[in-house]
Formats: sequence, structure tokens, C-alpha cells
Amino acid sequence: MADTKVYAPDCYRIFERRNSEWFLKKVNLFYSKLPFRVDMNDFKLLYGITQEQVAIELFRINGGKNGYYLANLKTKKYYYCGTESEGVKNKLLELGIGRKP
Repeated sequence: MADTKVYAPDCYRIFERRNSEWFLKKVNLFYSKLPFRVDMNDFKLLYGITQEQVAIELFRINGGKNGYYLANLKTKKYYYCGTESEGVKNKLLELGIGRKP
């Protein structure tokens, strides 16, 4: 996913499952309404859920199959996006986020 840019609301996070491990994809925040700096990976502070809880929920939706996953931390909804990074963009489009080039 290194060559794929994805723009999504700050409550969405992209995870990759590879070799029985979860990897959180780096987030570059380009706009924030908050008047102070905050660690965007502090899920507990921002959304009341831990990274471990998110990993459990992601595992439940597809049995921990390798590939890309999308998590809406605000609404606690989780999606499997397939084994290719483009699947994340397609899922976001399906959810009404973004537009086709």
C-alpha cells in the first residue's frame, strides 16, 4: 500500500493482516478541528476503544484472513477489503467516502 494514497475521515483506520500479525497503516492528518495536538493512534482517548479490541473485532469479521481491513472507530464498524490495497479505496467509495478519479 506504499504507493496508494487514501484519504478518509479521521475516525477510519486501515489495517493489514500479514503472517498472523496486524499492521496499522500510517495516518497523515491534514486537517483537525481540535485546538491542540493529539496522538492519532491513541484509540482509547479518541474513540473509547483499545487497539487490542479493534484487532479482536477485525479478526471476527473474516477469521483473521490476510489482507486489508478498514475500521470506523467512531461507529465501531469493521470491513474486510480484500488482499489488494485498492480494495480499501473501493470499500470507502462503497461507503460514500471519496470519488473516482
